[in-house]
Amino acid sequence: MKKENVIMFPAGEQQMGWGHSIMEKGRGWLSSRRMVQLVLAKKWTIMLVGLGFLLGRAVILESLMPFAAAYFAVVYFLRKDAFAWTAVSLVAGSWFAVTPAPLWIGMELAVLFLLFKGLEAYEKAELGTAPLLVFISTLLVQLFGLFIGDTMSWYGFMMVVVEAALSFVLTLVFIQAIPVLTMSKKSASLKNEEIICLMILLASVMTGAVGWQIYGLSVEHIMSRFLLVLFALAGGAPLGACVGVVAGLILSLADLNAVVQMSLLAFAGLLAGLLREGGKAAVAFGMLLGTSILAVYVGSGSDVMTSTWESVAAAVLLMLTPKIMIRTIARYVPGTNEHAKSQHEYAKRVRDVTADRVSQYSEVFKQLSKSFGQLNNTENVPVKQEEELSHFMQTVSARSCADCHRNKACWEGKYFQTYQMMKDMITAVDEDRIPTHNMPRTWSSHCTKPAQVIGIIEQEYELYRNDMHWKKQIFDSRQLVADQLSGVSQVMEDLAREIKREGQTLHLQEEQIREALEGLGLSIQEIEVINLEEGNVEIELYHHFARGYDECRKIIAPLLSDILGEHVAVKSERPAEKKGEPTLVVFGSAKEFEVETGIAGAAKGGDLLSGDSFSMLELGNGKFAVAISDGMGNGERARQESSAALSILQQLLKSGMDEKLAIKSVNSILLLRSPDEVFATIDLAMIDLYTAKTTFMKIGSTPSFIKRGNEVIPVTANNLPVGILQDIDFDLISMPLQPGDTIVMMSDGIYDAPGHAVNKEMWMKRIIHELKTEDPQEMADALLETVVRYHEGEINDDMTVLVARIDKHLPEWASFRWPGLTRLERPRTVS
Repeated sequence: MKKENVIMFPAGEQQMGWGHSIMEKGRGWLSSRRMVQLVLAKKWTIMLVGLGFLLGRAVILESLMPFAAAYFAVVYFLRKDAFAWTAVSLVAGSWFAVTPAPLWIGMELAVLFLLFKGLEAYEKAELGTAPLLVFISTLLVQLFGLFIGDTMSWYGFMMVVVEAALSFVLTLVFIQAIPVLTMSKKSASLKNEEIICLMILLASVMTGAVGWQIYGLSVEHIMSRFLLVLFALAGGAPLGACVGVVAGLILSLADLNAVVQMSLLAFAGLLAGLLREGGKAAVAFGMLLGTSILAVYVGSGSDVMTSTWESVAAAVLLMLTPKIMIRTIARYVPGTNEHAKSQHEYAKRVRDVTADRVSQYSEVFKQLSKSFGQLNNTENVPVKQEEELSHFMQTVSARSCADCHRNKACWEGKYFQTYQMMKDMITAVDEDRIPTHNMPRTWSSHCTKPAQVIGIIEQEYELYRNDMHWKKQIFDSRQLVADQLSGVSQVMEDLAREIKREGQTLHLQEEQIREALEGLGLSIQEIEVINLEEGNVEIELYHHFARGYDECRKIIAPLLSDILGEHVAVKSERPAEKKGEPTLVVFGSAKEFEVETGIAGAAKGGDLLSGDSFSMLELGNGKFAVAISDGMGNGERARQESSAALSILQQLLKSGMDEKLAIKSVNSILLLRSPDEVFATIDLAMIDLYTAKTTFMKIGSTPSFIKRGNEVIPVTANNLPVGILQDIDFDLISMPLQPGDTIVMMSDGIYDAPGHAVNKEMWMKRIIHELKTEDPQEMADALLETVVRYHEGEINDDMTVLVARIDKHLPEWASFRWPGLTRLERPRTVS
């Protein structure tokens, strides 16, 4: 209570007055903050209105004012929220022009506005019509002024047409320039035409400041030189000279006494741009030097000092310009380091986002795979089997014992004996050994109708077995889906890793390769390093070499082999489509081994269509695959099944999927293709071109053979073809091969040729051993010819033999050492 009384004393009132003053200050600060936020939100509107005032004041050729209508038309279409205030600023600016003409500018804008509204009523108003409408409105208003004037002449009529034409052209210019100026253009780089249009717009704005002076210095000269050094610092000599030419031309049209400004600003922009690497001070010095040199030749002493002080003022403005503004301009100018860096950063962000998204999808597929795998958890299988047995026994007892007069005596008095007897009966039915004539005495002594019980058990067991069959089908399907989802997840993980690896910066390596080639006197237009991973190098090169000398294979590939420390060869070469365009050459890692293949085959009965299919392809990851598939039977249907098996397997392997999972997927697809009993054998050999290690995968296929000198090594496996069982069995046999080894693969039409009376494996080993040639194609032809002759010219089955010989790869040209070159530093692999 005392504390409450103290608060009511006058001292408390003073505290309340002090708090009230703080609140008033807080409200003032909040209102100021809201004002600042409002200004920032309307900054582009305020800028457009300010530019409109200067463009309304701008006059060229002493009497022409073509800027206002063109500027108003473009703002009307691009910024509907600012066109009213822009119109007011244009009229106000024309009031303060050297030759005031607010009435005529207002009339032009009014006619233009009415034309826009008329077209909008018919939904025809588009930005593309703005130049023509500006031309019409300017021409109508100026002709009206000419007709009501005191004098009419051909010169006056010509100037009216010129002003209307200039308004037409300026509208096209402003359409390109205003989106760039307000930074509403979404493109990451600007075209040269857009940069020129922006320069014309800024120079036109500067003409609105003609006649303004600060301490005797011309405002338009200071602003033109400031823009010159700003763009010279951002874009270099070409952009600096371009800005100088455009600004000087526009200013000379506004002030005929300033014709010399065009050559002065162009030369100053060139010098300033050449010194761009030195920073702000060097660019300012170049501009100051360029303007001073020409001012000495074309002006008096006072003109030289005035021009010098104007250049100094522009240099001061440049020093006060934030670096972020210069970097922002440079990012949009093609050819600058900032632009290239922004492009690389953008590409890197895109790659990172893509890689992260792919990784997320990979994680989703992985979780789905785990979910399907958990449904097939085998830990509770014994418990489920016991539950199913109890349920089965309850069903049998309900049908056989419910109406029996000994039901209670059996299932209550002798429960365990009855349960064991029923279990023995179920076991006997399961093992297909029903003792109908020699039934155990324990059954007949315990049960009054054992034969009837066994009959019921047989009926229920048939239903139970069908139920278990479909449950197993569901189980296998879930497991296959889980495996496939896991495989897709792994492929997507590899893809994400590849995307991140491609995002590594390889500019230093590109420059090192370029310097090495230029040191040999080779002029390369462009080099792009795609990948420097050992064994998977990929480099793209563009050149204009003359044909016939083959510098890429004889010089560049050996040089790259030396600085990379591994054999590099020309992978592909794409000639220029048009004359003058460069040729693209792709260099890649040369494999340690190479495979030469041969194939021979014949259809049953000499038909054209064989049921066998074969495939020989490089998978793109340093592996070479050869495969044979034999469809069931002969003819078109067998051909469809074998070719489908191989084509699906080929695509899955090329995508990077694991071999086992790829085979399971092929088997599942073949099972789902048709309800008919169709199947196909698969005989696959995957050869590692770096180590020569070969993995054989055989599913229902005949043995393969490896010929090594005088030795013939069989490769066999015993399993069923794909497309028969849901859960297939296949063997993976890995063997290290040696240079000169030859793999011989064949369909059953070749292997079964000697018949059942002969040991087929020994017979085939002898035939392969007796071959006198080592050429794969000749070996395949000789084997097929031997089998056909053995059957006296008859072809009893589809026959296909595939031969693959492994040899050490020899580069076309040996690498050489060029003095002064160092080994190329490879980037770290993204894990």
